[in-house]
Amino acid sequence: MLKLPQPSPRANLTYTIGVTEVNINYGAPGVKNREVWGKLVPYGQVWRAGANEATTIKFSTEVRISQETIPAGTYTLYVLPVDSTNWTLILSKQKGLWGTDGYDPKQDQVRIPFSPQPAPFHETLEYSVKDISTNIGRLTLTWANKQLVVPIRVETHKETLNLIKDSLSMAKPTDWTVYAQAVNYLLMQNSDHELALQWVDKSIGIGENFYNTWLKARLLAQKNEYSEALELNKKAQRLGKKAKESKAKESYEAYADEIEDDAVLWKEKRFAVN
Repeated sequence: MLKLPQPSPRANLTYTIGVTEVNINYGAPGVKNREVWGKLVPYGQVWRAGANEATTIKFSTEVRISQETIPAGTYTLYVLPVDSTNWTLILSKQKGLWGTDGYDPKQDQVRIPFSPQPAPFHETLEYSVKDISTNIGRLTLTWANKQLVVPIRVETHKETLNLIKDSLSMAKPTDWTVYAQAVNYLLMQNSDHELALQWVDKSIGIGENFYNTWLKARLLAQKNEYSEALELNKKAQRLGKKAKESKAKESYEAYADEIEDDAVLWKEKRFAVN
């Protein structure tokens, strides 16, 4: 089949919110001096929200839109412009449609009302995900002089834990590093301390070294257990200084100042707590 220029070229975009991938596949029509809203796109009719094949959106994890929970998966995305100020976002479980041909409202996953916003003129229809942070991104559809903004919320910490647990279940029995990486994530989040302690003990059981010993010290310090943390800090320094392999020595040297600074800080906090 010949590859020829298309009047409404296809676009395929992927954005990441936290650890959730959002993929949008759509045809991008142009205004081409036409009156769009209420004419080219009639009010009161379901619109393909793109051109040619139906627009699709795929979520790699569960997401929330408005008050609706959307399971991970691929959906056909439609918009119902009721009038100039009241629109409805439709996510359908149907797949492989050409525009709205064969669309069955009984297959809708959700219908969520939104209001479009005025926007600077945009010749070509465009989707994007903007204002991305750890737990939210704003799906934005812009065309002609209107913009539809749909906040997508994700539970990034929960989904990250799920991914970590999947990785740990497939880890080699001799791999202490994957447990250490998981512990470091929980340290950064300052959460799930008991789970982190289980994982750091697993890491140490596989292969004790300065790094996983220091991680355990940091976990105890987060729980204000400074005396125990200081003992482990000393042990981490001993393990690091007596490391024989050049790679282990270099690794310790990279962290040595931070480990020693922790010891100074924890001594001060221990006295404050006592």
